[in-house]
Amino acid sequence: MNVKKQFMDGLIHQNPVTVQLLGMCSTMAITTTLFNGIGMGLSVLVILTLANIFISLLRRIIPNNIRIACYIVVIAGFVTVVDLALQAFLPDLSSSLGLFIPLIVVNCIILGRAESFASKNGILASALDGIFQGIGYTVILVIMCVVREFLGNGTFGGGILNGGEGIRILPEGIPALGMILPVGGFLTLACVIAAMQYMLNKSKAKQEAAGKEEVAK
Repeated sequence: MNVKKQFMDGLIHQNPVTVQLLGMCSTMAITTTLFNGIGMGLSVLVILTLANIFISLLRRIIPNNIRIACYIVVIAGFVTVVDLALQAFLPDLSSSLGLFIPLIVVNCIILGRAESFASKNGILASALDGIFQGIGYTVILVIMCVVREFLGNGTFGGGILNGGEGIRILPEGIPALGMILPVGGFLTLACVIAAMQYMLNKSKAKQEAAGKEEVAK
């Protein structure tokens, strides 16, 4: 178990959004305010971590031919707990996220990690995988929220700061309203993915060049 590698994979090299291209629907739909992004990101992080732990714990007794159904039952249980907790303690966030909290049950990130990692690894490694993948997902959501809220509303910290209205940075009327509409989600996500792929390709090219220099020596 390499904790550093798992962390870098979740944050950069195997980021669930920018590299694995999972969870696209919720990523574009709810990233209009910082409050939404943080709330959704932390919800997925908690559910992903707990689901990974339980699936890793039960991996030896879950029949292979019904494993996907079992994974969904486990995930649905934790989604229900998180959904009810948000309704009880953060009703504004629950109302803002709407159906996207229950839809975490079929979120490809959680089911994908259950199938590709938790079902094949130990409890601690699976827990760390859930945490780091959840952090990677949350970071991308926060970046998209900040960009879309700033360009679409001219504010920062919507739903959290200044009584929920956010701190106004640009005068009203200047921001492009389209950035908080669906088209803004597509454009922002495309730019974030392009930036991540550029950095990954640049890093890979440097490593290959360094490897060639070592061979030459």
